[in-house]
Amino acid sequence: MLLLYAVIAIAVLILMIARYKVYPFLVLMIVSVLLALAVGMPMDKIVKSFETGNGNTLGHIAVVVGLGTMLGKMMAESGGAERIANTLINLFGEKNIHWAMMVVAIIVGLPVFFEVGFVLLIPIAFNVAKRTGKSLLLIGLPMVAGLSVVHGLIPPHPAALLAVQQYHADIGKTIAYGLIVGVPTAIVAGPLFALLISKYIKLPDTNALADQFTEKHGDTAVKRELPSFGITLFTILLPVILMLVGSWADLVFTPKTLPNDLLRFIGQSDMALLIAVLVSFWTFGAKRGFNRDQIQKFCGECLAPIAGITLIVGAGGGFGQVLRDSGISQQIVATASQAHLSPLLLGWFVAALIRLATGSATVAMTTACGIVAPIAAAAGGHTSPELLVLATGSGSLIFSHVNDGGFWLIKEYFGMTVGQTFKTWSLLETIISLMGLGLTFALAAVI
Repeated sequence: MLLLYAVIAIAVLILMIARYKVYPFLVLMIVSVLLALAVGMPMDKIVKSFETGNGNTLGHIAVVVGLGTMLGKMMAESGGAERIANTLINLFGEKNIHWAMMVVAIIVGLPVFFEVGFVLLIPIAFNVAKRTGKSLLLIGLPMVAGLSVVHGLIPPHPAALLAVQQYHADIGKTIAYGLIVGVPTAIVAGPLFALLISKYIKLPDTNALADQFTEKHGDTAVKRELPSFGITLFTILLPVILMLVGSWADLVFTPKTLPNDLLRFIGQSDMALLIAVLVSFWTFGAKRGFNRDQIQKFCGECLAPIAGITLIVGAGGGFGQVLRDSGISQQIVATASQAHLSPLLLGWFVAALIRLATGSATVAMTTACGIVAPIAAAAGGHTSPELLVLATGSGSLIFSHVNDGGFWLIKEYFGMTVGQTFKTWSLLETIISLMGLGLTFALAAVI
């Protein structure tokens, strides 16, 4: 009955948002409350559960989206995003720009969570789309495919690294196998899928968020010299560099010492983005002739359009928390554990079910590892732990929908309807999940 209630709740969510156009934040909150009441959660726990999930989600994403948007706005106003777009187009040519976006996303996405990589790269995608006249889907889907593949499959990405530790896998082998499985998967789910789906889905002509990052084409932009490619690349990659440095802190300094703590501190995603934003005030601001008042105006302007996004993303987290606290997630785990499957298929299956229930790929991956690791060990250890990482990671990416913060980020930034987001982003994630599993089994047959 718990699983049936969950399916009904998700169906109602989709119907209310897609068919009746009710504002997603309100629907997510109302359905969360009704679901909790239906499954018998104590009334004094329902609101607290929703608030906890909302707060836990926004605690990270609101800061990341806010700082990332400021950095993107500075890059747009200075002409830095245009410089990167021009350079990529000149290097790869307009015909191959979707391949370039996938490669850039895989490189940038390795050390950072999906949301961080997304807010760093979306201004470049907007500018490339405007400069080439191509659909944002053709440019943006290869980008999010690259980010998603490294999120689930390739260490040193934090989610994949957690799975490596839980399964006691060899990190070098996992990276090698992850590339063998991940690169073809990203190619199919990214550029090839984007070429196909962009023919059938037309995005609206106006996109307020895209306009904010590509608006500088007036007289001031013509007169103002664009920042150099080197300084633009340095500023956009600074958070990535700082996060990498933070992850290497133990290799450079003894743990628990001040230098080690300092490197870890600046390597946290929030701090790394904050430092990059402050640096951008000089590289994209003062150095380009903007005064303090203009820079402050840019920061204030760019936050207004993302207020609705952050509310919706938080509400998706609240819905996921109600699913966990109501016992629905535990029922899913129990159902998966009772299935007599091979360890590889079990890892994928458990992660996929948790992903569908909670919306979080990271939660799905880490929870599934904890469940599957002892089962795989009891099976005699014949399954490669490195391939278990890939199978579990593939499962954690399946069918992103309304309880996933990433779903709403993609929908709002791309200016799509809920239906269009299902046909593009959700389908893209499912392609990655199924192809990742298939290639993992193919790899298991030859090694």
